[in-house]
Amino acid sequence: MHALVTGGAGFIGSHLCDRLLELGYRVTAIDNLHLGRMRNIDHLRGRPDFRFQQLDMLDREGMDQLVAADRPDAVFHLAANSDIAAGNANTELDLQLNQLTTTTLLAIMRKYQIGRLFFASTSAVFGEAEGNIHENHGPLRPISLYGASKLAAEAYLSVYALSFGIKTLVLRFPNVVGERSTHGAIYDFINRLKADPTRLQVLGNGMQTKPYLYVGDLVDAILLAWDKAPGTYEVFHASGIGETSVRDIAEIVVSKVAAGAAIEYGSEDRGWLGDVPRFSYDISRLVTLGWSPKRKSTEAAELAVERILANGF
Repeated sequence: MHALVTGGAGFIGSHLCDRLLELGYRVTAIDNLHLGRMRNIDHLRGRPDFRFQQLDMLDREGMDQLVAADRPDAVFHLAANSDIAAGNANTELDLQLNQLTTTTLLAIMRKYQIGRLFFASTSAVFGEAEGNIHENHGPLRPISLYGASKLAAEAYLSVYALSFGIKTLVLRFPNVVGERSTHGAIYDFINRLKADPTRLQVLGNGMQTKPYLYVGDLVDAILLAWDKAPGTYEVFHASGIGETSVRDIAEIVVSKVAAGAAIEYGSEDRGWLGDVPRFSYDISRLVTLGWSPKRKSTEAAELAVERILANGF
């Protein structure tokens, strides 16, 4: 099978490319390198079953030409701006990179009769929901432009699946951690301590509590649901087991990067505008299919720190 992976040089996309190739897929990866990095896929370049093209998905003509030439059997759509704070600073960013890229892709898939799609969504579509959030939870009230743009994209995906026959799998990600990341608490804390090993400044009071999932476990979830989800339009939640606070993350990073560094917390209950102080997923639908994470939330965070330090990024 030939798969097109959008955002293929990104944090999660590059790990997915690795796994698809291991499974025997032929992979075409595209990325505008907004958050993606060529170093994430350098080890794949030169393989006969892998091709990379730097391409902005807002380039409708370029996208059309690529799909017309390659005719992939399926698309794994991970291209997005996933940096909530950056989306607050530039309020056009999420509209363009999350919603408009998706509608462009859907129109081209329909034109060339490409019948299967995976979409990377997010817990941010829910906003500040309480309890273990099930896939059918509502109403959905995102508090970030990132969450709003992903929710709008999901609405278009539903239409193209149920009206136009593009079989679609949506996986709503939690906080995903691991090597090749480009932002997030672990990434930020490591870089701050490398710049100043005597102190770590934390945005917010550190009580923000969320489930963390190691990127390898997430890729397992994507591929298992891809093989087993039966419906035309399916939505699943993936998450680590348990929850980990930002204080826990700070202490883990300090212990591994700069033991003895002072940790300085803010006073707010969130790190930035649009940050959700706490959320927890109900993952029973995905567990019923046969998936469960190999690591608990805090174990995932610890492994991510170790892998980032070992790999240098």
